[in-house]
Amino acid sequence: MKWHQLWGLSFTNYKGPVHFLLPGDKISLGSDELTVLLAPGHSPGSICFYCKAQHFVIGGDVLFRESIGRSDLPGGNHDQLLKSIKEQLFVLPDETIIYPGHGPATTIGYEKENNPFVN
Repeated sequence: MKWHQLWGLSFTNYKGPVHFLLPGDKISLGSDELTVLLAPGHSPGSICFYCKAQHFVIGGDVLFRESIGRSDLPGGNHDQLLKSIKEQLFVLPDETIIYPGHGPATTIGYEKENNPFVN
């Protein structure tokens, strides 16, 4: 399904090459490198960006401080979201900072101990 059509979005103005991000892809930002983590559940293509050198994740709508992303939108899947959090994020070092799409930052260690949706 073309999700952009479901939401009434048009990409007809985009003329550049299309490159789909895949799990494990590396993205360079200056001297930093982000690794793409596939974390479906909030949506089928949810991804996070992990910077190992600086110990942070840009988490989008996957994991929040003491909460998780919605899974009731088209393509969402609650069980898959929990699996993504446990298998993609909770395997990272406890000191890894999570910068979610909304709300305050948190850490992997804090969420392992305090997130009621995952524990």
